[in-house]
Amino acid sequence: MATGQRTVLQFAPSSTSAAKVQPLVIFNICDCYVRRPDQAERVIGTLLGSVLLDGTVDIRNSYVVPHNEFSDQVALDIEYHQTMLKSHLKVNPQEVIVGWFSTGLGVTGGSALIHEFYSREVSNPVHLTVDTGFKNGEVDILKTAMVDKLPGDLDGMEVLTERLVALINDVYKYVDDVVEGRVAPDNNIGRFLSDTVASLPKLSPPAVDKLINDNLQDQLLMLYLSSITRTQLSLAEKLNTAAQII
Repeated sequence: MATGQRTVLQFAPSSTSAAKVQPLVIFNICDCYVRRPDQAERVIGTLLGSVLLDGTVDIRNSYVVPHNEFSDQVALDIEYHQTMLKSHLKVNPQEVIVGWFSTGLGVTGGSALIHEFYSREVSNPVHLTVDTGFKNGEVDILKTAMVDKLPGDLDGMEVLTERLVALINDVYKYVDDVVEGRVAPDNNIGRFLSDTVASLPKLSPPAVDKLINDNLQDQLLMLYLSSITRTQLSLAEKLNTAAQII
């Protein structure tokens, strides 16, 4: 089954009729393709996610599996695959294997062997192929959203604060117009504003500053921990690949 012009989803006959791919998966596959060994023509790997109640396969994560490919024969690093699977399950135990991916347009002679392997891992695996050569067109999302740098937590907080100030000014103007008789009062809006004000906790300015600073520190800590986790996984991947070469 084809979705769009750049990504192909292929299924064996079953009740599964649809799949959705999170953007992180596509970017991860492209990154693995860029960092592939010089002699490798394509990269393959495992897809993780879950099957929703309506039968849709939700693909949320992925990791590359080292392999050697020649003619119609494929040799997968099964030990590396199992190690990476255990590592991912420790972080996201709710995710399971839902299929596999490969780069390039369409399938090759060795794809049937790989699909057979993943069929032993999970019934009816999804095969996702990503056109890294852009033979079916260009990936617009990669070129239209160009920015000098990624926004940080402070930038996001600044945008939210500006938006909050703008909303407060709108409310202030509306209330002032109603009091001065320039706008007819609306009881529904009045009750909504009253409930909103009543729901706000009574905090002093120092308490609000402390609350914001504590929240910011928690976010920075999470970013630090996630960075350490990514570094550890990347290091484990490189060490396992080097061990296979040795």
